[in-house]
Amino acid sequence: MQIGIFTALFHDRSIEESFDVIAAGGIKAVELGAGAYPGDRHLKDVGGVEKLIESAEARKKLGKLAADRGLSIDSLSVHGNPLHPNHTIAAEHHNVFRNAVLLVEKLHKDGIIEKPVVNGFSGCPGDRALAKNPNWITCPWPDEYREILEWQWKKKVIPYWKAENRFLNEHGVKFAIEAHPGFVVYNPETVTKLRKSAGDNIGANFDPSHFWWQGIDPLAAVRYLGNQHAIFHVHAKDTRIDPTNSGINGNLDTKSYGEISQRSCVFRSVGYGHSQYWWKDFVSNLLMVGYDGVLSIEHEDGLLSTKEGLQKAVETLKSAIVTEKPGSMFWAKD
Repeated sequence: MQIGIFTALFHDRSIEESFDVIAAGGIKAVELGAGAYPGDRHLKDVGGVEKLIESAEARKKLGKLAADRGLSIDSLSVHGNPLHPNHTIAAEHHNVFRNAVLLVEKLHKDGIIEKPVVNGFSGCPGDRALAKNPNWITCPWPDEYREILEWQWKKKVIPYWKAENRFLNEHGVKFAIEAHPGFVVYNPETVTKLRKSAGDNIGANFDPSHFWWQGIDPLAAVRYLGNQHAIFHVHAKDTRIDPTNSGINGNLDTKSYGEISQRSCVFRSVGYGHSQYWWKDFVSNLLMVGYDGVLSIEHEDGLLSTKEGLQKAVETLKSAIVTEKPGSMFWAKD
């Protein structure tokens, strides 16, 4: 198991500067944005996604930039909404997704990426064919809400992701969906629903922070998804539930993330929402279900600087990750 990082937080630095900071911090793997909401800042520094797809030399340069610093490239991320009712946005995010799949395939064949994984969101359509904005349904009544949800899955979600699962399968790539409120896949049940409806090249980018926010136990969710072999990638991001604000208003909160003292929940650096013991238990549960990959830090903490938040997260994760195989149980029969 390795500590990685989603490099989107270094959007103000070049790829070389970012990799230098990351390597100096004791991190071993990088997750790079390839467009949509995370942008593609660092891939642009080596020619951009399309050039990387076309040019083996450009891919070699990208791989060398990482390898020279003792880093590996873990995955590409294209968190977006390819189901957006605005056709311009949907088409842009769809193209970004497909290009990321093509690039990951090439990087895997070149030996630059070990496991061909693209991370992102499921997306969310509108409530009808002529809608202008996404409509996330959160309750079954009044009855038209349930009717909208049925229309979304039947007419938009399943047809789109069935086709994309075929595309993923053709190119030998997995798509790891980050379950997130606001999109049709937001919890373990909806991850499973989409896999069963569209195909098993689609799975989870497991981010515990979004589960705490919804009152989901991430450890139970690891066992549920892991036992289906559905965890393709993992984010390391913490969340703190404010007991006073949550006690008054619950956890659904539309206030700005900048209003930290007023919000029911805020994202924190690893170790600032849950104890080091919790993160050790998280790693143990991941190992039990067969995940031995990267824990990719996603820094979105409004109380800690990038430098300090990253340092504290690495300190917590270093004590939690397991880097050696356990060997045989000499004290008992297997």
